[in-house]
Amino acid sequence: MADSILIIGGGSDIAQQLADKLTKNDYLVTMLVRNNESLDEQIASRVTVVNGDALSSEDLTSAIEVAKQKGDGKISGMAHLVGSVLIRPPHAVKVEAFEEVIQTNLVSAFMALSMTCKALLKSGGGRVVFTSSVAASLGLVNHEAIAAAKGGIESMVRSAAATYAQRNIRVNAVAPGLTDTKLSEPITRTESIRESAVSMIPMKRINKPEEIADTMFWLLTSAPDNLTGQIMHLDGGMRNVRN
Repeated sequence: MADSILIIGGGSDIAQQLADKLTKNDYLVTMLVRNNESLDEQIASRVTVVNGDALSSEDLTSAIEVAKQKGDGKISGMAHLVGSVLIRPPHAVKVEAFEEVIQTNLVSAFMALSMTCKALLKSGGGRVVFTSSVAASLGLVNHEAIAAAKGGIESMVRSAAATYAQRNIRVNAVAPGLTDTKLSEPITRTESIRESAVSMIPMKRINKPEEIADTMFWLLTSAPDNLTGQIMHLDGGMRNVRN
């Protein structure tokens, strides 16, 4: 029986790249997706799609149960790719908008962690991967809301890695810089803003979505067993390199 992987937030570009790579390597993939129209038809034909909201415990339970059924009663991994972006100075952000960023990014991540780990504990362990951002560890102008949410995810990942270290559950995250996805279109579609963003990156280019997906695939499938509590910084050197 092939291993069963659950992807939460399956409508994102990176999630679909990840699903493509997993299915081509004979993994069984279940995707929790809010909107079916966001899925590529070819990928949708190779995965099991569960319609629902990542902030609904009922929908999460359904997705986990479907993934378990595909995996003969257990799942081996989960990737959380639910996210949003709000780039605006704090004085121009209403509390409701800030709370929505926290709910979408951090609360959904905690719910996924809590409910997936409950299933993984019963099946003997597994691997979970979350999505952070370079904004969590590098002060960027007007990124306060998303930095708070993603910083929370990184802290959660480290703590969860400690909590489950001896229960055979490995918890890691990827922290991309600017990536060429639908979510980043407000930045990438305007040439002047795009050039300004790229100028901050030592490698002078933005990420390709498949680069993030490849790293998540590795963390879910073949990374060393002793790799846990780590944040993989996929930012072209932006966090640590100056040129």
